[in-house]
Amino acid sequence: MTAGELTNLRLGTLDAAVSDWEKMYAKLNTLATGTGGGGASAKGLETQANAADWKGDNATVTKAFVTKTAAEFLDVAAQAKSVLGILRDASAAFKKHKTDLRTVIDEVAKKNIYINDNGGAIASVPPSAVAGNKDIPKPTDEEVAAAERRVKRILWEASETDRIAARALRALAKDKHDFSGDGPGGLKEADDRQGKADADYWAKKAAESNPKDWSDEDVKRFNETLVNQRDNPGFSERFATTLGADGTLQFWRDMASPPGGPVDDDRAKILAQVQDNLSMTLATATQSESPAIDTWKRDVIAAGDKPFPIQGLPMGPNGFQVMSSLMGKGKFDTEFLNDYGKGMLEYERNFNGKPEHAWRDMATLDYPPTDKQSDPFIGFMEGLGHNPEASLEFFNDKTTVDGKDLDNWDYLVAKGDDAREWPPGEDGKPVGHEAMGHALESATLGVPYDSDTPPPKHSAGSADLVNRLVAEYGKNPDSLDGSPLNGSLGNITAEYMRDVQDGMNGDRDIKTYGDNADLQALNDDGTLKNFLGAVGKDPDAYGAILNSQQAVTTELVNEGYHDKAKYEEFSAETDNRVRPGAEIAGIMAESRTQAVYDDKIAADAEFNEGLATADKWADRALDMGLSRFPVAGDAAGIVISEIKESVVGHYTRDSSAEAAQERSTFLEEQRSKSAGAVYDATYQAAVESGVDKENAASQADAAAREAKTGYGSGRQRAGG
Repeated sequence: MTAGELTNLRLGTLDAAVSDWEKMYAKLNTLATGTGGGGASAKGLETQANAADWKGDNATVTKAFVTKTAAEFLDVAAQAKSVLGILRDASAAFKKHKTDLRTVIDEVAKKNIYINDNGGAIASVPPSAVAGNKDIPKPTDEEVAAAERRVKRILWEASETDRIAARALRALAKDKHDFSGDGPGGLKEADDRQGKADADYWAKKAAESNPKDWSDEDVKRFNETLVNQRDNPGFSERFATTLGADGTLQFWRDMASPPGGPVDDDRAKILAQVQDNLSMTLATATQSESPAIDTWKRDVIAAGDKPFPIQGLPMGPNGFQVMSSLMGKGKFDTEFLNDYGKGMLEYERNFNGKPEHAWRDMATLDYPPTDKQSDPFIGFMEGLGHNPEASLEFFNDKTTVDGKDLDNWDYLVAKGDDAREWPPGEDGKPVGHEAMGHALESATLGVPYDSDTPPPKHSAGSADLVNRLVAEYGKNPDSLDGSPLNGSLGNITAEYMRDVQDGMNGDRDIKTYGDNADLQALNDDGTLKNFLGAVGKDPDAYGAILNSQQAVTTELVNEGYHDKAKYEEFSAETDNRVRPGAEIAGIMAESRTQAVYDDKIAADAEFNEGLATADKWADRALDMGLSRFPVAGDAAGIVISEIKESVVGHYTRDSSAEAAQERSTFLEEQRSKSAGAVYDATYQAAVESGVDKENAASQADAAAREAKTGYGSGRQRAGG
């Protein structure tokens, strides 16, 4: 269903059908049961027929005919009730979908985003000839993409309503000469029944024929079923429990890695979709609390050390490898994830050899396929990345092997004698660290790492985990050189920017979003600066940190002007508020130059791109405290837009060959630009709080000078 179709959908005919079927059901129910009408009814006729003293042929033929006819009337009424329930639910659902779409269209329009008839989102800023002198902020690519995802979700839900209702009505009408009295009572029951029917079909097909022998068309049809049913508990639970734990693992092992090596490109593309959709299906299944699923979950863990060979071969990937390859998408049950991770950790720690030897089987389980072994911790970490509660619990848990306790954190994250040796990739970096970063994001942000949902206020457990991250990598910064972890660590730092600036602000408290990560002690001994310096060498992390830093600094200045009357010496207070952000800017500048000039691990253009693509963190940082801004509504949107433009304008560097600069020249230029960003934020805040332009400029100049001092301090602490 397209956005245009849903927006223009007229429901008058459907509502009329609901009204007609309400009347029809009332009449048929009266005829069938006598309820509400009195007089003759099929139920009464059946009662009389069973009570009568039939003789001869009447005792067999006539009585059976009468009772069967009476039963048909009851079935007619029951089927009419089912039709009514489906139509009524469909009408209500479509009205909700229309309202939801209208709400999103109106909301994103305020951000100058237009939704076209196909559901696509487009930036729509009027040209200057139309806008005149009005400052109209342009939406970012991330804002446009997020708007489109919201619309696509609503359109998918509307299409699901249409599909389920149509299939249910066709099922009721398929027999021209008989009525069925056991139809679904509404869309929810219809969805459940359809899911179970589909699960039975595909489980039977899997039992009768090996999935490795299915045609491409069969696999496509199976994937289409998964797309439709992956969030349906009726399908997911029935499919998983019918196959059983071993059967589920063998099913994917056979389909993903048939004899003869990698599959061709076309089938590989289909299997990549199947892998994602089957993962989401099994995640849905684990959310069930039924005894059958409890058994399935226990059996999956028990099968972790069991090999799953292809037909005729003695060896194969073990259960942990197969199951982890199906954990990349969807939210798995919290308890299952932690029990599964504990079982896998115990198996690996008991193994006499390195992890890469424990998982040495090379069967293709992941798509797109690679020539690397399947490290099950990668898929498991992705599973944690979609379940914040499970992720936080897991990193705070421990496992016991041979009577020796070892924290999961120390085994997987920390750099110690007992730490895991993550299998390396072609570049020598741990292959699974990107996935582990996703798990750490989930644990610290409180939402799935790839979610558009705003994170909740930081919990004590999440904030403590951030403290441990900064301590670990701030004391071992070399371990982050070129690390796949850096992107996630940059996002975490951006999310906790108020905590970072509070840690760098001495005894002057900066209010944080929830519990405080308590980073001051780590700042005093240089650990925090080392952490920021190491993470900032990554272009994406650099962009996230600077966007968030500029937003928080701007917000802190605005807060100061909002509470100006509290301070006897307001200029000093402004200096205090801009210095932490300026230090961070200095650290980031030093990190960028080290990455480009010294280590040569990233190009200058990549850092510019990182600034532009990570601007969502400016939104996020301001979302935490926008209520304290002296502006609101559309004006706040302009402030956010100005912050984003300020970051890109002040920190982007011309990376063309003609504009090449010496290292020292670039750093001095960044010092001036960083101070310029502070000047702009302070001047704007001063003017909006009622300060005249002359005094606003004077105050902004003072803040900019303090920013230059802070920038220099940050560079020195980062090694500049």
